[in-house]
Amino acid sequence: MRIVLKQSVPKLGKEGQVVNVKPGYARNFLFPRRMAVPADKTQLEVVARRMAKLEASLASTEAAAEKVKEKLDGKLIRYESKVGKETGKLFGAVTDQNIVDQIESDLGVKLEKKAILLNHPLKRLGTHTVEIDVHPKVEIKVLVQVFDPEVEAAEAEAERLARAQKGEEPAVAAPAAEQPEAPEETAEAVEDEPVSGAAPEDGA
Repeated sequence: MRIVLKQSVPKLGKEGQVVNVKPGYARNFLFPRRMAVPADKTQLEVVARRMAKLEASLASTEAAAEKVKEKLDGKLIRYESKVGKETGKLFGAVTDQNIVDQIESDLGVKLEKKAILLNHPLKRLGTHTVEIDVHPKVEIKVLVQVFDPEVEAAEAEAERLARAQKGEEPAVAAPAAEQPEAPEETAEAVEDEPVSGAAPEDGA
């Protein structure tokens, strides 16, 4: 089914693009959220007029968007979260606002929340690719690593033990070898001896 995107959609396309999708995806997800419309003649004409009006302003903002891309594209940000020990699920999902705040904290770039293209909040640990929409002609993706410090520590310990079993490293770090203490020197009395070349005493 051919549709016209009214806004950028992750892994699908940018605003104004005509794309093909499954009818169910369009009717059950895109259309109810007003993210797209059917690509009929009327809608194509409406979109074309709208994009033509935007063209001038888009040209003036493309350079600024490219600078944002230089700072963000391909970069990794880390977002700390917690998971339940029994369920393994996050205590609360990672939202677009969380990602905006973390980007500003880690990379020093301030974005609007709507620039983060997420169909759904992130609900699991791991590294996720997230699209950033700051301009229709500029593609930006960042890597969002959601981590739990306790889980990371446990995984690192398990990996270390596995390497130890293979003989790649000791299971327990060996204590540093003690250096033997140097024996104390004992001072001994030394009889005075004539210094070579000294003048002889009188009467010798």
